[in-house]
Amino acid sequence: MEGLPQGYRPNVGVCLINSDDQIFVASRLNVPGAWQMPQGGIEEGEEPKSAAIRELREETGIVSAEIIAEVQKWLTYDFPPAVKAKVNRLWGGEWHGQAQKWFLMRLTKDDSEVNLANGEAEPEFAEWKWADPEEVIEQAVDYKRPTYEEVIRTFKPYFQGSAISGKCKSTKW
Repeated sequence: MEGLPQGYRPNVGVCLINSDDQIFVASRLNVPGAWQMPQGGIEEGEEPKSAAIRELREETGIVSAEIIAEVQKWLTYDFPPAVKAKVNRLWGGEWHGQAQKWFLMRLTKDDSEVNLANGEAEPEFAEWKWADPEEVIEQAVDYKRPTYEEVIRTFKPYFQGSAISGKCKSTKW
């Protein structure tokens, strides 16, 4: 894939927002208390945009969402040593971390479609919620936080309301 950094697993991330410009996050089954936006690997021969739509559907059950924007470059994060050992065993590879193409999507219906155990893939999440951008960053695992800050900073101009600008406690975005 064009511009993909060497040694990083190709991945997509979805920043899904609702009509109130809140972001969908879910807590991982295998890491209690770790909240994240939907993300997942890009399959062989798959375009990042198609992978993002597929991952959103597989992980959340959501099909009623439109793509609004895309981060133009690959964003990377490195795995901490314990995570690196585990994922390389699971995925069969020698990955330093993940290189992600991020997509901003807006939910086009209500959230009644959300089904974390929809049978499309092995469930990854225990629960989900809508969160304000600063909460999304605060509740992410440490090694993903800089990526989340960049994703939200990049997508903020596309948010409909100025509601979030008044709520933001951080000056990072």
